[in-house]
Amino acid sequence: IKAQKAYLNENSQKLRTTINEYGEELHIDIDIVMKCLKSNPSEIGSKHLAVLNKQKNEIVRIISEITESIANLKKLLYSNDISLVSAYESRNTEFRRLPPKLTVFFPSFTPLILSTDLDQFFKPFDSLSASSIKTEEHGYTIDAACAKLSLQQKTFTNEPRVLTYINSVYGRSKRIGSVHCQSNDEIWTCGADNMIRLFNLQREQVKSISVMYGNCPEDIAVTMSGDLAYADFHDRSVSIVKDTQIQTVIRIQEWKPRNFCCTASDYFLVVMDNYDEKQTKVVRYYGSTEVQTIQHNEKGQPLYSFAEFTNMYSIFVKTKYICENTNLDICVSDIGARAVVVVNQAGKLRFTYTIPLSLTKPAFEPAGITTDSQSRILIADCFNNCIHILDQDGQFLRYIDNCDLQWPLSLCVDTKDNLFVAEFNTGIIKKIQYYE
Repeated sequence: IKAQKAYLNENSQKLRTTINEYGEELHIDIDIVMKCLKSNPSEIGSKHLAVLNKQKNEIVRIISEITESIANLKKLLYSNDISLVSAYESRNTEFRRLPPKLTVFFPSFTPLILSTDLDQFFKPFDSLSASSIKTEEHGYTIDAACAKLSLQQKTFTNEPRVLTYINSVYGRSKRIGSVHCQSNDEIWTCGADNMIRLFNLQREQVKSISVMYGNCPEDIAVTMSGDLAYADFHDRSVSIVKDTQIQTVIRIQEWKPRNFCCTASDYFLVVMDNYDEKQTKVVRYYGSTEVQTIQHNEKGQPLYSFAEFTNMYSIFVKTKYICENTNLDICVSDIGARAVVVVNQAGKLRFTYTIPLSLTKPAFEPAGITTDSQSRILIADCFNNCIHILDQDGQFLRYIDNCDLQWPLSLCVDTKDNLFVAEFNTGIIKKIQYYE
């Protein structure tokens, strides 16, 4: 009997290990599929405009299959049936195989976001005649002798400019730590007190929230449903604020959360430190469930630096801002290593950005990091008082260094790609336009 019990325990552990291994892959696939569904529905629609009604059913089928795939993945994720889990085959390659990109020129109207009401979505295009559609070698073009909507990439302004600013309550004595857009008109802020504050562009404080335990929130984010979330370093937790209620979602043992972000598919990516083992890692959470750990490169070397608190500078050294790019890359600004570390969604290193020798700036001190609709990466270089802009592959594009920035610390962008910069030295939040 003892032998049988030992055998069962051993095989049960093997089964659980196998399921966990598949589970990580399933979570990654869920993230990819959710990204496809949430980020590309209008793209899916626009790419089928050339064939209009003939392709309505195809769009319905694609969305239906993506939705069904998400549901099946979630069922598999919590299944203990190893035969079903091991038989899983990813369909992400198939879902990525969308029709060719369109260049669209059509009568002006307010674009609709693709919803389940596809007839409503296609209604603005029903009046287009067949003669207004022509194909090209690498895609389709829809012409009309009227106003046109271009899907071309945005171009930089010659001189970025400050559109407005918010003179917040922060400054040297109450350092600002993080900013995040609630909307295009409202900005969440946190700093060196136990309050999280919401400001509008009229420089008014709209709301304030006192976090539990009286601790300073380490970082803030906004979920896909619009709820505020914050990380509490001392309480080892990540919580969500719903109305006036604070709900702890993640409780961490042994490690302590630093900065975090919410992904496009509502996962949390949390940067955390272990002071006993002097290690730093990034962990992906689905709700309260840990589904992925990113810590080492393929040679087993740490991806991220670790430094003890010794002085004011070490506060910056420990701060590692994180964001998810539109291509699902995970970008971390590691001021301790004076580098930006970018891995793909699976956690494999894509590139490390350090200031190019050809540039004239002194030592690189990366702090806040964010990305825009063009997949460009924006990095606050706090001690050089500028913003670096990179393409999604880590190639330097330009600086923003003409807006009288004073220790830019935290960054975020709104849906129109306006950049918000929080200054550590002054507590001022500047709204900057850097695209035409």
